[in-house]
Amino acid sequence: MGCTRGWRLLLLLGLVCVGALQGRGQEESREVSLQYNPGSSDTSVNVVHVRAVGNGSTIHYVWSTIGTPTVLLIFTHSETSQLQVNWTKLLSPAPQGALRIEPAESVSYATALLFTRIFEYQDVNNTANFSGTDEKYFYPAYNLSDFLWDSANATINATSLSANLTGYNASDPTDSFHNGSVSFRISAYSSSGRDSSSPRLRHTANCTKLEFLVAGVRPRGNNSRFALEMVTIEKEGRKKMESVHSIDDEYTPTIFEMMQLVPDAPNSSHARGFLQWKSVAYGSPSGTRADILPCQLHPLRPFNTTFPAGSIAHAYFGDDLADAYKLEAFNISFGIADGDFYDKNRFLSWSALIGYGEPPRDSFSILVICIMAVALGTPLLLLIVGTLVVTALRHKVYSNYEPIN
Repeated sequence: MGCTRGWRLLLLLGLVCVGALQGRGQEESREVSLQYNPGSSDTSVNVVHVRAVGNGSTIHYVWSTIGTPTVLLIFTHSETSQLQVNWTKLLSPAPQGALRIEPAESVSYATALLFTRIFEYQDVNNTANFSGTDEKYFYPAYNLSDFLWDSANATINATSLSANLTGYNASDPTDSFHNGSVSFRISAYSSSGRDSSSPRLRHTANCTKLEFLVAGVRPRGNNSRFALEMVTIEKEGRKKMESVHSIDDEYTPTIFEMMQLVPDAPNSSHARGFLQWKSVAYGSPSGTRADILPCQLHPLRPFNTTFPAGSIAHAYFGDDLADAYKLEAFNISFGIADGDFYDKNRFLSWSALIGYGEPPRDSFSILVICIMAVALGTPLLLLIVGTLVVTALRHKVYSNYEPIN
């Protein structure tokens, strides 16, 4: 009886491991292309279009540094939908309608994320308490709409599906950007997998990665810390924050929390966009455990401030953004109490996924699954072998007498 039960447990464990490994190979893929300034040879502005086709649909990601740096996410239920750009209108003071998807009726969902400001404050008590710091310790915020941006044309890599958007604050009187910059690194994916660089985010073909970097910028104080302000756009409903915890810190040691921003629309008939990240940033390009900078998400709030009308959000959604759509702002601050300040390495890196549908769920690697299988399977195997040996010994007859010839 015990032997049969042991075999059953061992068989069940094997089926679970095989199922987990097979499940990784059954995830969907898309045909992904990346294009710079579609329909224009002008390299003085940046529009990067990522088109991900498959499974009867297309996801369009449109990144741009025109006006406020912005990424549009547009989902269509057609594999032939195309982005159309009216460049004359896009570069005019009234860009409304300059971006559209054809056929228009194929669009089932659209959202946007705008990167509006970078805050720098003096953390005099080394508490990393961004929301609790007195206003007098804040330096004037960097408005990203005022930045000058390099041409991304030379950074476009159609093979690795990546691009860099790098900018500088040329009007800063302190000359903090003399040897420094702010960058948004974009990466797209045609299938599921995991990044090779920290924090090793798990991705699917339904998302792209954003890496926000501050490198070489001279801080305006010895105890400087930074925070990034972003604004989301939704047509129906609002966003909500979710914290997802895991027991596995294999890829990001000591970090067990995943944060995500998803639409708060339980009765929606279709999937929607998401923003997902691990609660960690890095203070060095090496991205090791010693470089970890925990990051903190601050509550959503209505966005009542006007931003320049030249962004691609206006070009796609129109000039009635504030009336017809829900605009919400939130901040992510970087640093930990009693930790190192930005001035130590003058480097900050934070990564997030922007995508459509269900956010990716972190999982154990094949190595960990195999180790667990061995750790759990070995005792079961020893139990089975021991049961067989005991059973065999019970059926063997012993005698203390020598046979008589």
